[in-house]
Formats: sequence, C-alpha cells, structure tokens
Amino acid sequence: MSAVGLSASLLLVLGVGAAFASDLRCPDPSRMVLIAAGPFWMGSDEGERDVARSLSSEAVRDARWFDAELGRRRVTLPAYCLGRYLVTQRDYAAFVHATGRTPPGITRAEYEAQGFRVHDYEGTWTRFLWRGNRPPAGWEEHPVVLVSALDAEAHCRWRGLRLPSETEWEKGVRGTDARPFPWGDRWDPDRLNSAERGPGHTTPVTRYETGISPFGLFDPVGNVFQWTATASGARGQQVVKGCAWDDEAGLCRPAFRHTRPATSRHFLIGFRCAGVPS
Repeated sequence: MSAVGLSASLLLVLGVGAAFASDLRCPDPSRMVLIAAGPFWMGSDEGERDVARSLSSEAVRDARWFDAELGRRRVTLPAYCLGRYLVTQRDYAAFVHATGRTPPGITRAEYEAQGFRVHDYEGTWTRFLWRGNRPPAGWEEHPVVLVSALDAEAHCRWRGLRLPSETEWEKGVRGTDARPFPWGDRWDPDRLNSAERGPGHTTPVTRYETGISPFGLFDPVGNVFQWTATASGARGQQVVKGCAWDDEAGLCRPAFRHTRPATSRHFLIGFRCAGVPS
C-alpha cells in the first residue's frame, strides 16, 4: 500500500478528521499531520530509563546510551505540521531529478573516513546505494537513507518545509502524555521494524499501521533514525531521534536521543519534514 493510497476511513482513524475540524490546515493533509498547540511531557525519568535498561543487552547498558536523554519536563509548543511518513526513496528521487542534487550514497573511502564502521561496507552498506539517479530497485517506498542533515534540510526546503526540532519531533511521536512508547506503556515488537522481529533492512513507510503515534505518524520509532534540526555541542553535531531496523527495544522510545555530525550519511538515518500550518 502506498502512502497516497490510504483509505479515507484509515485517515479518520489516524486523527485527520480532528485536523480538518480546526481552523488550521497543513500544506498537504494526506502527507502532513497537524500537531495541535499545547503542552506535552518530554524526556524521561529514572523509571523509564530503568525500563529501557531492562529491555537492553549488557553491551547497551554498559555503553550508558540512556544517560544522554533529557530529563522529564512539561513543554508547550505552538501548532505545527509534521510529516505523516518518513521521506521515501521515491520522494527523494523527485528532488534529485528536479534540482540536480547528488544522489544518496557513500564511497568506501568516505565510509572509512567517516567512522561508525560497525557494519561491513560490502556486506551491508552497498545494499542501500543508488545506481546512478535511481534508488535500490523495489525499495522506492522505503525511507531514503545515506543523506546528511544538510541533504535532509535541502529536501524539506525544496518542498517549502523544514526539519523538525527535537522537541517538535518528540511531541509528534509521543503524544501529550508521558508514555514510553508511541503506542503505549508496553514494548511490542510487532508494531515497528526493529532488530527483534524486523526483516534486517528498511521497510515501506506505510507498513506498520499498528505502530502509529497518537497524532497518526507512521514509523514514529523503528525503520530508521530521524534527523532533527536541533544542534548538539560545538562540533557540528545534530540530534537524531527514534531507532533503526537493527536496534534493540530500549532505544526505540521517543525520549531516546543520539547525535551525529550533520555531514554524516548512514543507512540507518532518514528523516521527515515539518512545516507551519495556515
């Protein structure tokens, strides 16, 4: 099923009816979700981090991945729009063809220089490489990857949009309460593409209907990490949120955060766009 092929009844289930009932509209309601103005709970407390540790391997616990999470606090935001889906390979191909921007990719030399050499280049990275100006065959509806934060920002600008801030991203993914997972209080590996029950690569952005966020976002966590517009530190780092198809359960929470250089290109990182309602 393609994103544009969702039925009207499903869109109502996802909360689009509420968006249309308000005075504000997003640029493309079939692809953008209106996030209403108001407060929400952001970040995690020690109780949630304990849950994350209980779902994690010893290696993840020893690496203290959850120490970088922001403390639980109440945050209020104005209304904004957020992409219902991750930007797909097909979406990005249209951008490449229209603008002449370099297609997603990374050479072996760039891979070696960039670091993050956890996965073998020939065995894993090459599966995600484009051939000329075309994404991997059959993966057109998968999220685009191997794009830097700068690439992601350029794509969003081309559409009259922008990258979401970390705060905007987390509200759209979590909803307004303090739930640890987008769908509720308990971990459920059937609701997302992660290491536990995923296929070992990216999946179409409309696949996991039972894992949508309270606002109706698909792939709120899982499938790929997601670039945000939020900078972190003084070394050109940018915050990424969510988790990817090869990640453990403890990382797959709205509160989890990680950073990467804005110039990084990785097959585990994609993005969605945000905008201003009218």
